[in-house]
This record gives sequence, structure tokens and C-alpha cells, in this order.
Amino acid sequence: MFKIEKPEMINKTFRIPAELVQQMQQVAKDKGVSLNKLVVQCCEYALKHLEE
Repeated sequence: MFKIEKPEMINKTFRIPAELVQQMQQVAKDKGVSLNKLVVQCCEYALKHLEE
């Protein structure tokens, strides 16, 4: 049976330097993804590759 799955999302507010936001907005635009999607992927990558 077909089941639609939707991950649970939570809204949070973070303070990010303006220059970093500008860089991320440009990357998101160039890659054709939302800024939110880019931030999530960056965080997931950083956590996966975190030094122990």
C-alpha cells in the first residue's frame, strides 16, 4: 500500500552572521534548492563528519 511519509519539522531561530547567510543564499540559488534545504544538508554533513 502507498503511504505518504512526512518528516516531523520543528521551527527554530538561529543567529547567523549576515555574510554567511549571503553566501548560503547564493549557493542555494546556484544549486536550485531552498535555503532551508541547504542549511539542513550542511548541518547533516557537519554532524556526520564531526571529529570525535
